[in-house]
Order: sequence, then structure tokens, then C-alpha cells
Amino acid sequence: MRPLAGASLAGIDGLAFDVDDTLTTRGALSPDAYDALARLAAAGVRLVALTGRPLGWADAMASMWPITAAVGENGAGWAWREGHALRIGYADDPVTRAEQRDVLAAIRREVHERLPAIREACDQPARRCDLAFDVGERERPSAADVGALVAIIEAHGARALVSSVHAHAVPGRWDKARGAASAVRDALGEPLDPARWLFVGDSPNDEAAFAFFTHTVGVANVREHLGALRVAPALVTDAERGAGFVEVAEALLRARADG
Repeated sequence: MRPLAGASLAGIDGLAFDVDDTLTTRGALSPDAYDALARLAAAGVRLVALTGRPLGWADAMASMWPITAAVGENGAGWAWREGHALRIGYADDPVTRAEQRDVLAAIRREVHERLPAIREACDQPARRCDLAFDVGERERPSAADVGALVAIIEAHGARALVSSVHAHAVPGRWDKARGAASAVRDALGEPLDPARWLFVGDSPNDEAAFAFFTHTVGVANVREHLGALRVAPALVTDAERGAGFVEVAEALLRARADG
């Protein structure tokens, strides 16, 4: 990875970004980070949040933040504003989603029986398509328990995605890259050109986006997860978490002003 300082960000029209520990700092959205979003939007940068957080939260982000769209549950669905209306899209059709809920129910039962120390994420009630377990937000399960959790998820035919805060049971083929492309298609009515967008993230559940986008940045705390990333970001900020996001925003705004 190369430092972000001095890198060329010319020609970038959009910014896609992870939320937890990328935009936020240990669960909180700082005034500086939110101000960076507002300044980017005012400068005409298209903004898409790509989060593992629930689709219920993505609805709120798309409704209230100065962004183009919000993708939730690592790509399972997305929300965008159309005038005063909130629109919602999903990676899979209703019949498929019903079948996936049965898979998640089986995973939930086995985890409850075999791994009593593993707790579901506090935001699970707002989820529609995946099942998330707390591995770093409020709980600190052992590495052995997290490994056993991943094994259970995969034994049921789902994928396991581990972020800085949650381990997700993903019963579909969606990911953050597919979700971003679908959200831009629906919200803007055009294909997403990965060469004209920048992605910033911090953890293993961002890997699909690191691989998809041409221009990628990791906030400095991404270094904690490099051993679990097959595809790493090209650039890295000096600062961690929300301060690193502000660093990315400043660099992008400078590039637009110079261009």
C-alpha cells in the first residue's frame, strides 16, 4: 500500500465508503466526518454508503444523510431517495429471500445450541436478509469460538463475512461490489464505472469492493486486518477511522478544485 498523501485522485466522480470504523470512530459519527460528507455532496461528489449494518439502518442513512444511496447487509439491499419517496431494492427476489430465511433460522439454532458464548448483534432486529453475530462491538468472543461460528455458517451453505464488529451469515451471492453497482443503477439510472469511483474501507468484508473499484483507500486501521485480506487497498491514510475518512475527503476535494 502507498500513502494517500500525494496520490492523484483526478477524474473521480463518486465515493463509495464503508461505515463502521471507516466513516465512524468506535461506533460514533463525529461532526468532522459528517461535515466531510456534506462538503463532498456540495461539491457534486456522488456518495454511496456500503455497510454491513442492517437494511433498516440503510433506509435511515439514505433518508437523512447527504448521500446518493445506502447499501446494507453487505449488499443484500439498498435504499435511495426519489423526490420525497424512499425506494428500496434487493439482491434477490421474495421467494429466494424466504428460502434464505430458513437457512438463517437453522444457523441460529445451531449457534445457540453449540456456542452459548456467541451473541447476536444488537442491531439484528433491523436486519432483513442476513444474520449477524457480535465479535467486537460489545462482545469479545475467543478466536476459537469465532472460528467455530464461521464453520457452522459455512456448513449450512452460507458465506461467513467477518468485519471489525460482526460476523455475518450471508445466505445469498451478494457482496458490497454488487450492491454498489445495483444501487448506482437504480438511484442514478446509469452503470457504475469503477474507474471513476473511489472506495474507502477498513476490514475483510470490504474485500469485494477493494477488488472491484479501480481506486481504493484503506483508513489506517486496515493494517489490523491485512492478514485476512486477499486484496488490499492501493492507498492508506495516515489517520484511523473517521479521521482517515476526513483525510480522504480532503484529498478528493483538493483534486476536484485543482481539476
